[in-house]
Amino acid sequence: MKYYISVLCLVASIGIASCGSEKNKETSSSQEIESIANPKNTPLETAPMDKADSLVAATIAAHGGKRYDTAHYGFRFRDKKYTFHNTNSGFTYTVTGHKEGKTIKDILQNGTLTRMVDGDTVQLSPKDVAKYTEALNSVVYFATLPHKLKDPAVNASYEGLTTIKGKDYQILAISFDQKDGGVDHEDHFMYWVHPQTKIIDYMAYDYETNDGGVRFRSAYDPQTVGGIRFQDYVNYEAPVGTPLKELPALYEAGKLKELSRIETEEVTVLEE
Repeated sequence: MKYYISVLCLVASIGIASCGSEKNKETSSSQEIESIANPKNTPLETAPMDKADSLVAATIAAHGGKRYDTAHYGFRFRDKKYTFHNTNSGFTYTVTGHKEGKTIKDILQNGTLTRMVDGDTVQLSPKDVAKYTEALNSVVYFATLPHKLKDPAVNASYEGLTTIKGKDYQILAISFDQKDGGVDHEDHFMYWVHPQTKIIDYMAYDYETNDGGVRFRSAYDPQTVGGIRFQDYVNYEAPVGTPLKELPALYEAGKLKELSRIETEEVTVLEE
């Protein structure tokens, strides 16, 4: 009994220190989210962060945050090896594969594609440049979601809450401006974000090319490498024209056809 006072003092002391530590963590996280949503540090009274922007920023922070800005990684997707390197001056993506005994490497640097075959640069037609640029961009885009959701051409809207398999999710809808929105600027995306963790557990998109399509993806087997989260996805197909918002209900009812698995393998941090 006589130790109660000293024990209580010790507990109180620990509690104060712990609260201070947690407050610092929350402040740091809040500052990072604000930095992502407002990279130019515009005064908040002239550039308020709406709910969609806030959710985008929080989701990016949960998946990797500022680490994306200088990320240099390699990974394997299906039968090819990829790298991506982000810097203050831009980005460099590469993909290396083999065909008919030859090594083919595409290098995409700040939007300009170069193809090398067995170490020699080869010329591609404008059509092929667009084709292979989009293919490389697409793989890195999905592998590093949600990093690119902060790009200037992205339009985000908050679509409320829903429930998938007994869990609540915030709904984030994404569209793109034609300017700087890429060749697929007419595509639409939807993300279902866990309200506490801010992790994307489900996503969907529609596209217009090749007669159009609708896809729904369920994340699994997450791995965090060098502070950045990478996720694999079960890729489902839905009939063309299906509204993205209806896909979770169709998924729960077992009415979506599994099309493929999107697996990012052998993820490694690369040296400078």
